[in-house]
Amino acid sequence: MNPYGTPHPAPGPWAPPTWPQQPAPGQAAPGQQAPGTAAPGHDTLPGQQPPLGHPGPAAPASEPPRRAGRWRIGVAGLLAGALIGGGAGAGVVLLADGSDGSGNGGGTVAAQNVTITNPETATAVTAAAAKAAPSVVTVYVTGASGSGSGSGVVLSQDGYVLTNNHVVSLDGAGSSVVSVRTSDGTLYDATVVGTQPVYDLAVLKLQGASGLTPATFADSDKVQVGDLAVAIGAPLGLSDTVTDGIISAKGRAVATGSTEGDATVIDALQTDAAINPGNSGGALVNGAGEVVGINTAIASVASGAPGQSAESGNIGVGFAIPGNTAKRIAQELTADGKAEITYLGVSAQTAADPQQREIGTGAQVVQVQPGTPAADAGLRAGDVVTAVGDRVVTTSTELTAAVRSASPGDQVTLTVRRGQDTQQIQVTLGASEG
Repeated sequence: MNPYGTPHPAPGPWAPPTWPQQPAPGQAAPGQQAPGTAAPGHDTLPGQQPPLGHPGPAAPASEPPRRAGRWRIGVAGLLAGALIGGGAGAGVVLLADGSDGSGNGGGTVAAQNVTITNPETATAVTAAAAKAAPSVVTVYVTGASGSGSGSGVVLSQDGYVLTNNHVVSLDGAGSSVVSVRTSDGTLYDATVVGTQPVYDLAVLKLQGASGLTPATFADSDKVQVGDLAVAIGAPLGLSDTVTDGIISAKGRAVATGSTEGDATVIDALQTDAAINPGNSGGALVNGAGEVVGINTAIASVASGAPGQSAESGNIGVGFAIPGNTAKRIAQELTADGKAEITYLGVSAQTAADPQQREIGTGAQVVQVQPGTPAADAGLRAGDVVTAVGDRVVTTSTELTAAVRSASPGDQVTLTVRRGQDTQQIQVTLGASEG
């Protein structure tokens, strides 16, 4: 995938904090572009769309032609516009009806006491919110062309905070002023430690902060479909908002808009917990109040009325970056302002069924970059990847998401269709700072 930009280096060195982790047992585009040469360390994905939204008052979004009897579904980043004035800056990409779619915080914090004021009426959501809400903040961003707000998750007592890249960047608005309000109402100035647009993540440092309540991360690989999911954040600037639902799906390949002219591909947890613009960067937690994901996008149904935006609010289909991925990227960004991208080293496009062109049958390799993991493993142009490990791949987006969900250095088994034969190919994934 083409690089999404270089992470902003930190203004000075600092030691990364360690964050508590207490996993609970059992908790578990349309369009085509000509294939080009990938920058070293990146995979390319033909068919991605540029962003349709920018900060400031939103212009009406033109709607693609409709097909009778079908909905067009988009995915939008969840940056809320200012409550009075300003606009939302969120990219949208169609997913359906197309072919493709040094501080003192280094120690482990003692277990947080959870206080329930009315045990007789308390629910699992009550307990989860009481545990996690003190670790969720509201992020305010003001740039040259607009302002907006999002959410974030506290990583350390001395003020490292994880949020989405599209929150702090105002979707490409350039240099911005960032402030953060913690759950006790304290407002801090914040600096951007580093960003990784490919994963849509960023780390902030609150100036002069101490004694904050870090979030506890669960092992997101152990999440199960049907598990309780509680979203905490600041939709539309409404801080400390709690909604609940379930984990609707795992390993959902989602592409969201990016101002670098490409799309951010997320290997997402899907939830029906209500999330809306402003929830971006906030926590998706399990029944124990442990973070399993970072809320980042929602699906929206395009409006058919002239002059109306293509974005809508919650329709019960939201997406979160899995906590394990978010935690790895956050630790690397906190350490030196940079984070590694996991890559395979191919350009790919969706292989379509001959009879029904809208049905993907795998990710067809268009080009293999020399000196990459793919080249070393013997992948060839024309190969069709149909699975990564036991995960079925039907589109190029799914291949990218599956690769990005792994860590650099992981060995994976690709199921590859080559001509009339199917074979297994072992690949050790690479790393790049993009």
